[in-house]
Amino acid sequence: MVKSSHFLLLNLLLSVHYLMYYSLATDINTDRSSLLALKSQITSDPSNILNKNWSTEASVCSWFGVTCDFLLNRVTQLNISNMGLVGTISPEIGNLSSLVSLDMNDNSFHGPLPVSIFNMSNLEVLSLRNNSLSSSLPLDMCIHNLDKLKILRISYNEMYGNIPSSLEHCSQLEYLSLYNNKFDGIVPRELGNLTKLQTLNIGANKLTGDIPEEIGRLTNLKSLSMSSNMLKGSLPATLFGMPSLQYADFASNELSRSLSPQIGNLTSLLRIGLEFNHLSGEIPKEIGYLTNFERLSMCCNNISGSVPRELGNLTAMVGIYLHNNTLSGTIPKEIGNLKHLKELWLHDNNLNGPIPSAIGNMSELDYLVLPHNKLIGEIPSSICDLRLLTLLHLADNHLEGQIPKCLGNFNSSLLALNLGGNQITALQSTFAKGCSLQALILYGNKLEGITPSLINCQRLESIDFGDNEIRGAFPFWMETFPQLRVLILRSNKLNGTMLEASKTEHPFPKLQVLDMSRNAFVGALPDRYFKNFEGMIYAKDNLTRVEKDRLQTYYDLDVILKGLDQELKRLLDTFTMIDLSSNRFSGNIPVSIGNLNSLRYLNLSSNTLTGEIPVSLGNISILESLDLSWNRLSGKIPSDLTGLTFLSKLNLSMNNLVGPIPQSKQFSTFQNESYIGNLGLCGFPLAKQCETTDGKPMIPPEDDDEESGFIDGFGWRSVVMGYGCGFAVGIGIGYMIIRSARPKWLVEFFIGVGYSNSKMKRRNRAKATRRRR
Repeated sequence: MVKSSHFLLLNLLLSVHYLMYYSLATDINTDRSSLLALKSQITSDPSNILNKNWSTEASVCSWFGVTCDFLLNRVTQLNISNMGLVGTISPEIGNLSSLVSLDMNDNSFHGPLPVSIFNMSNLEVLSLRNNSLSSSLPLDMCIHNLDKLKILRISYNEMYGNIPSSLEHCSQLEYLSLYNNKFDGIVPRELGNLTKLQTLNIGANKLTGDIPEEIGRLTNLKSLSMSSNMLKGSLPATLFGMPSLQYADFASNELSRSLSPQIGNLTSLLRIGLEFNHLSGEIPKEIGYLTNFERLSMCCNNISGSVPRELGNLTAMVGIYLHNNTLSGTIPKEIGNLKHLKELWLHDNNLNGPIPSAIGNMSELDYLVLPHNKLIGEIPSSICDLRLLTLLHLADNHLEGQIPKCLGNFNSSLLALNLGGNQITALQSTFAKGCSLQALILYGNKLEGITPSLINCQRLESIDFGDNEIRGAFPFWMETFPQLRVLILRSNKLNGTMLEASKTEHPFPKLQVLDMSRNAFVGALPDRYFKNFEGMIYAKDNLTRVEKDRLQTYYDLDVILKGLDQELKRLLDTFTMIDLSSNRFSGNIPVSIGNLNSLRYLNLSSNTLTGEIPVSLGNISILESLDLSWNRLSGKIPSDLTGLTFLSKLNLSMNNLVGPIPQSKQFSTFQNESYIGNLGLCGFPLAKQCETTDGKPMIPPEDDDEESGFIDGFGWRSVVMGYGCGFAVGIGIGYMIIRSARPKWLVEFFIGVGYSNSKMKRRNRAKATRRRR
């Protein structure tokens, strides 16, 4: 009996073990099939990892990116992120019912997001960032499943539609990012029920409406981003009662009204972004209560009032961005307390008064950007204590005096110095060897010379001393600068020739912009430079260079383009220009100028150049503007210039040019002002017709199309003769009719009843005369 019982128990255990083994084997086979279905939808596997590793001959738990729970014998994690995979996500992925974490970030998956993913009851992490997925989220997501979901990251995709209000049922969510998609509609107020949420990022979508006040319920929220949408209204008052909030970004929306003084209640706040909105009012002084605050960005609004002196209390501050507003008053000296500040941007306001000397206390300052204000006085010498300064931009103020000598000692840090548009009288700085300057912009001051020590700044890319009072000869020593791209010395008092002999084999090897206009240079044009300006011969876009060069935006280069004064905010590698106008250059235009096949703008006007226009100019195929006016050029206009298909401005006026104006391509678009003052020119658009060799006017050839003639072969000459004869006969007959007054009805029809009245009056006057007689 005992043996029988043991036998039955053993059979029972074996049966249970068999059933469990069969069930587990079935489950893992289901997982294997689901992953193979996913693999079959992948059209590109650059590293060939899945093709080699996901093999039916190996255990699915040994596959790359697959993690299993060996007790359950199920796939619980799948991480195939950052593999460059291309394809779609198969619906079978929803059969991975034990999956806890799914990470497919940084690939190129496209197409819809399978609904089956949202049926995974054990899923805690769903991360699909940076793909090309395109579909809407299910409106009922989180209602039936995903009750364990903690992280939902679908940023940087092409998802669209409304953000489902049913997200509130994913009550365990701690991290939600839908950033940079195409979601539209309003921000669901139900998001305020996700009380465990720590990060909410729904920026860079197409969301509209107001920010719901329910967001203020998220008491555990640390990071909130709603930037780059179309949200309106003001920041809700409940927002300022979120005790855990550290980072808030509402930039690039349509928010209005003023920033509430209640911002002083956000004691955990480190950074806030409010730039590019329609905010008005003043900056609340209560912001000075945020002792841990690091970054204030309110640029590009309508903020008025002064810069609060309370900002000086924020000793942890690293960045202040209040530019492009209407701030007034002085820069408070308390700002010097911010010893950890790295960037101070206050440009394009109405700030006045001097630059406080306390600014020299900000020893970690990297960017000091104060242009386009009304600052006065001298540049404080304490600015030389900013040993880490990279950009010093004080242009377009009312600063005066001399530039501090010590500025030349910033050997390794200072990359851009822009003091243009002030009243500075001298550059006394001595630039030491190893100078790192890339841009020196001093246009529009009262400088009388250029310090020779600038030769030590061999990294210079842009030099602008335009509109000063600089005297002397052309600075030939600059031609050795290996990186120089821009040289502007226009509107000074430079004189002499630009033809000095030099041992420099390749002068100005990268120069793209040369502006020497409005000086007093004499002699021939600098032929040697035209032969060696490699930057204007082989100009190409260098995308890796310009895109990462943040300083380029703050050079503020002023150039004359097509007769208009324009400001270049960013110098492209393909922008090229030569302006030698308004000098006293003489002689011929060198043929070598045609070598500059990457040149776009050429201005040689208002000189005393003679000879003919070189045919080689026709080789500059991308030339957009050519101005040779007010010279003494002679001969004909080369027909080769008609091949300049990009030419949009041409000025050859006030010369001694002769012959017919070329009539093709671009030349048909230019008007009289391009040619006036050349008495020998003829042809369209001028009124003067060209003559043939026999002295007769040159008649333009008739069009060959059928509509240019008349019916039955009558040409324009026949029609003119017919009209002429008819007119003469008509005048004669009309005169006879009026003279004879016959027929009466016809006379009255053309001349009117007044004719009968006047005739009756004449008869009455005749009768009266006879009576008096």
